[in-house]
Amino acid sequence: MRLILNVIWLVFSGLWMALGYLVAGVICCILIITIPFGIASFRIAGFALWPFGRTVVDRRDAGVGSFLGNVVWFVFAGLWLSIGHLLSGVALCITIIGIPLGLANFKLIPVSLMPLGKEIVELP
Repeated sequence: MRLILNVIWLVFSGLWMALGYLVAGVICCILIITIPFGIASFRIAGFALWPFGRTVVDRRDAGVGSFLGNVVWFVFAGLWLSIGHLLSGVALCITIIGIPLGLANFKLIPVSLMPLGKEIVELP
């Protein structure tokens, strides 16, 4: 079931959102000081491509630096990416078949707002 949902997700929402994360990651990596944001963006892009069967958990070693980085990320990229997830999630929830895909979009909103200090893990 995860494979079917991931393939449908990839076509209807995942590819487009992952491209948004890749663009944000490339821009962040061009500016040398924001490379940690670029790495986080690439990590989330992989999660946005294939979200079913994985989840996001907080890292125990995240500290004040992650919080401050998340504030900067929120202003420059996080707000815009989360609006994209919100709009595509609402659009997908209009149909019954799209409801699981819309919920997956809503699941990605917290990590798109604050990606630093998070880890993506496989579900058992």
